[in-house]
Amino acid sequence: MRVLVAPDKFAGTLTAVEAARAIAEGWARRAPDDDLDLAPMADGGPGFVDVIHEALGGELSVVTVTGPRHEPVPGVVLCRDQRAWVESAQACGLTLTGAEHAESATTWGVGELVLHAIDAGATEIVVGLGGSGTNDGGAGLLGALGAVADRPLDQGPAGLDGVTTVDLAAARAQLHGVTLTCASDVDSPLTGLFGATKTFGPQKGITEDRLPAVDAVLEQFAAATDRRTSLAKGAGAAGGLGFALLLLGAARRPGFDVVADAVDLAGRARAADLVLTGEGAFDFSSRSGKVPYGVATVAAEALRPCVALAGRVLVGSREMRALGIESAYSLVDLVGEERALGDPADSLARLAERVARSWSR
Repeated sequence: MRVLVAPDKFAGTLTAVEAARAIAEGWARRAPDDDLDLAPMADGGPGFVDVIHEALGGELSVVTVTGPRHEPVPGVVLCRDQRAWVESAQACGLTLTGAEHAESATTWGVGELVLHAIDAGATEIVVGLGGSGTNDGGAGLLGALGAVADRPLDQGPAGLDGVTTVDLAAARAQLHGVTLTCASDVDSPLTGLFGATKTFGPQKGITEDRLPAVDAVLEQFAAATDRRTSLAKGAGAAGGLGFALLLLGAARRPGFDVVADAVDLAGRARAADLVLTGEGAFDFSSRSGKVPYGVATVAAEALRPCVALAGRVLVGSREMRALGIESAYSLVDLVGEERALGDPADSLARLAERVARSWSR
């Protein structure tokens, strides 16, 4: 039997690459003659560069950039030919902020990742957006690339309060001859009821009473740059990094599609008999641009069944099938929460071994 293994990361425990290997290990214990094709996936957030490198190869360069609190942090730039991929979460992710101080956190380091890609000779740069702990409208990124304003661009939304003028000329010149793409599955505009602050601010540590004030600052930033662009789909991605990239002429593509094209997910699904996917928590929000829904959609187009393995399964069979998943299996249900978190790779391998009993011919 030919089995395509295409999971997302299991947030906080396993990367997508580690998850795919654990699933394959467990499956092979039960069905050693099955042909397993590993295609770890991502949607633009944490793990984006890792899965692109796993699929395409290329040269990884480790660099040091400015973190969200102005501390030095490591980042990676992946280059292949004249294309480069960078991951915003490495420079401004929630793991770096601890979901605190979002009002002063900066995206400056993401701009530095882009500069490193340019210095490496890239003429096409894909920026993966997701998992950010910042909410500065991408002001830091713009500042790192050379933009100037009448308020500091490296102090988060707190520093932007009162901004009236922003000059993007130097930043645009820096990108002359470079094609930018932002990879994100977030459709939110920059501001408003469904904008970056109202939608994602609370998970970054912005308190309910501060949401209107922070959103108003981003409104000022939009007025000083381009209000129309602030309304575009994806402008609110990664706390407004999408907005900054769109200001610089970036095209937006769903992050899942970027990765699916890179790994030829559709072709590999057609060659399989069964598709496996997974993530940390499988719930109905998985329909909102998350990897399992995307993988299930590709599997359905190839007329192949799709099965999910997850840390937790929080939907019933009806909702599951609405997401295109035939069956979903839970780590916590099999081994308990303590073991699932304490030894996630072995636990996932055990779950895959059990699933193989039902699905391998």
